[in-house]
Amino acid sequence: MLDPIDRLSEVIFGLLMALSFTGTMSVAVGEGDKVGTVLWAALGCNLAWGIVDGVMFALTTAVERAKRLNFIEDIRILPSAEARLIFLAEMPEDIRLATSEADAENVVTRIKSLPASDHRRIMGIRDVGAAVSICLLVIASTLPPSMPFLFVDDLPTAMRVSNVVSVAMLFLIGARLGNYMGRSPWPMALAMSAIGSFLVVITIALGG
Repeated sequence: MLDPIDRLSEVIFGLLMALSFTGTMSVAVGEGDKVGTVLWAALGCNLAWGIVDGVMFALTTAVERAKRLNFIEDIRILPSAEARLIFLAEMPEDIRLATSEADAENVVTRIKSLPASDHRRIMGIRDVGAAVSICLLVIASTLPPSMPFLFVDDLPTAMRVSNVVSVAMLFLIGARLGNYMGRSPWPMALAMSAIGSFLVVITIALGG
């Protein structure tokens, strides 16, 4: 229901959320509070953001699908000249520059010849499943960085171990993302780990 780049992006999002939140939460609770405070706060934060991200995915999917259906309907009912302009306006710039007037006219003619469809549903069961998958991915990405808070009682030590786990995961996922893009995995892996390391440095500078 989600393509590889969507899955990897959601895991990266969850890890960055976990890094940011556990760092700022450790500053807020102070050394006197229990490590579990940070753990449950991080899990609760990513649960909330997982739900929000899933809902926003469903909403944007519905909006884009409605826009696409309206686009096809406009092409079908408008005069050819106006339909051709709308068609070209919706194309990415590089594709639009490579599309001649004759090419656009041919596509518009074929769209106009299509029978009218009564299927205008903008949300389906697969979309709901994808939204749930996004929510679960964001939540699941919090679990590995949260494990140190279960086994280490000292908050600063738990924080550093959690940071290392998060940065290592970002490095591996960045490498997977680079491979998926058809390029060398190292630049993306280093970029992702650099972002994570930057968040750790900011957290330490703030006292986390």
